[in-house]
Amino acid sequence: MLSVLPSLDGLEFAPVGRAELGEVDPGTRFAYHEDDGLVWADYRGGEVVHGHLVGTRTGDTVDFRYVQLNRAGETSSGHCTSVLTRLPDGRLRLEESWRWESRPGAGTSAVEEVLPA
Repeated sequence: MLSVLPSLDGLEFAPVGRAELGEVDPGTRFAYHEDDGLVWADYRGGEVVHGHLVGTRTGDTVDFRYVQLNRAGETSSGHCTSVLTRLPDGRLRLEESWRWESRPGAGTSAVEEVLPA
């Protein structure tokens, strides 16, 4: 299925809030890359010292695994499936369903495109 929405390559995203069992918050920034259906990002900020995600995109669905280090020095990993949508102002949004694989917990969250200053 082909996407009608643009590539994530070179875009920055920020969470719209903090999920109950999550560690990313509005201070976290994701720097996305995309090439021929492959998607990856580095992220940091808030409780996350360093995070990395890698996965694939089919149409407007992104499926990836993530690993991160928090301020307490703990590493965690998980799986996420996100659906890409366009906001009324033209920015992109990823609606996420995720679950930890390294510890108990799952949830939903969203990240939205941050426009350059």
